[in-house]
Amino acid sequence: METGERIRLLLFLGLGTLFWAVTFWGFWRVLEYFRAIESLGDILAAKLLSMILLTFLALLLFSNIVISFSSFFLSRDLELLLSAPIGTSEIYKAKLLETLAGSSWMVMLFGAPVFLVYGVVYEASWTYYLMLGLSLPAFLLIPAATGVAVMMSLANLFPARKAREVMLLLGLVFGVGIYLLIRFLQPERLVDPETFSGVLGYLVALNAPRYPFLPSHWMTQAISPSLFGGTGLPGFFLAMLWSTACAFVVLGGWFAQGVYRTGWSRSQEGRRAPVSRSRLARSLVASLAGLFPRGLQPMVAKDAITFLRDPSRWSQLLLLGALIIVYLYNFAALPLERATVESWYLQNLIAFLNMGLAGFVVAAVAVRFVFPAVSLEGRAFWIIRSSPLSLRTFLWAKFWTSLLPLALLAELLVLASNTLLKVAPFMMLLSTTTMFLASFALTGLGVGLGAVYPRFEVENPAHVSNGTGGLVYMLLAVGLLGGVVILEGLPVYLYFYSRFTGTDLGFWGHLGMGLSLSLLVVVMAAAFWVPMKKGLACLEAREE
Repeated sequence: METGERIRLLLFLGLGTLFWAVTFWGFWRVLEYFRAIESLGDILAAKLLSMILLTFLALLLFSNIVISFSSFFLSRDLELLLSAPIGTSEIYKAKLLETLAGSSWMVMLFGAPVFLVYGVVYEASWTYYLMLGLSLPAFLLIPAATGVAVMMSLANLFPARKAREVMLLLGLVFGVGIYLLIRFLQPERLVDPETFSGVLGYLVALNAPRYPFLPSHWMTQAISPSLFGGTGLPGFFLAMLWSTACAFVVLGGWFAQGVYRTGWSRSQEGRRAPVSRSRLARSLVASLAGLFPRGLQPMVAKDAITFLRDPSRWSQLLLLGALIIVYLYNFAALPLERATVESWYLQNLIAFLNMGLAGFVVAAVAVRFVFPAVSLEGRAFWIIRSSPLSLRTFLWAKFWTSLLPLALLAELLVLASNTLLKVAPFMMLLSTTTMFLASFALTGLGVGLGAVYPRFEVENPAHVSNGTGGLVYMLLAVGLLGGVVILEGLPVYLYFYSRFTGTDLGFWGHLGMGLSLSLLVVVMAAAFWVPMKKGLACLEAREE
């Protein structure tokens, strides 16, 4: 192993360990607080676990639908597999496992420290880890088989030329489903005591809704007795998980034998792109490209047209829009006027913490749309290398085309949420400026790391961000956003202190604020410039 590869491996392991440690510590603090509450602590912890699993289930279902479309209908190896003497059921099982791996790795990454901290805080015995290991594969398999079946049905119901409309419909349905899920959970009621008639009403609200027919409820009931103690039927719910998973796989195999080859054949019919070829689309693309220097315009126009031709990316934009609506609605639903603390303080404190949360949302969007920008050139990257276009111009074209939508998203999140919170002008200026600079840093980090970890040979474009590079990007982005919140903590604290005490900060106070904000700008600039420089060096050293 070369020195560079060892450094990258150590960096990857170090960042992964840091991410797990932060996640573990955060949930440990929450569960320790719950456990200190007599009688209600275990109920709150179980409710939190149920909500986490229900959220995982919804994300897994949509992720499997999107990824299965690429795995079963767009992979380049399908022509060889379907022409070989291989049964449809064997192809179905292989592609199902591929879809399962592509959709479940993120849930496993985020879920592992959560499940571990539950076991540590509640001092669970070995039976908890045994039940967790037995139930988790079935829990992941059920939404995978369901997502594949849904995608096959849609591929047979709609012509291939309508694939874009199908994916848009899926994004809209899932967005509405996520919104209804959050509204049914009604988390704001748990902080509004006036909605309950007494302790009994509060306990009923904690236990409802249970969704007894969903796999998330079965998994909660399978591991809860060994975690929290008490009686239950863990064996029954474990059997429910595995019997349902096996039945879905068998039924999915039978269903695939009847419809898969027909659906795949229809997907190979003439693929037209009426939207990208329309006069309106060409005018919009030309106007967008005209905003950039002449040397970047061909690359900008090409990327814009490629985006219009990719239906899976449109569906994810609809999902993003639905989640943004729910995200902003939560700020409007906060009962700040009933809090015991002055509402002005809470409004600005939430706005300060919201910068980190909004940055994480932008980073999650960037890992899907910005990080794969270089790798999406695919096997045609040699054309870029042999063209008069320099690699520096190519990389900066990717940067500027990615920056504009990412900066708009970042500003939309902070402006809308701060307007709903009615924050002070200082916090509004600080938030908007910070997110504008963060969009530069996150875009440079995404494009640069995408060039350091290119995957030109990947068959499924949706899998570009599923590798080591995508994980390194998310870990670095989360670390960067955490550093932003820490560096801005001092200026915000001094501002609050001056507001409450009515005293002037003086020379040293203003100097501390200036130094902290100056260091923040330096960190943002380094996060933007260093990855771009490193990415360019890696592309220039790459042999094609």
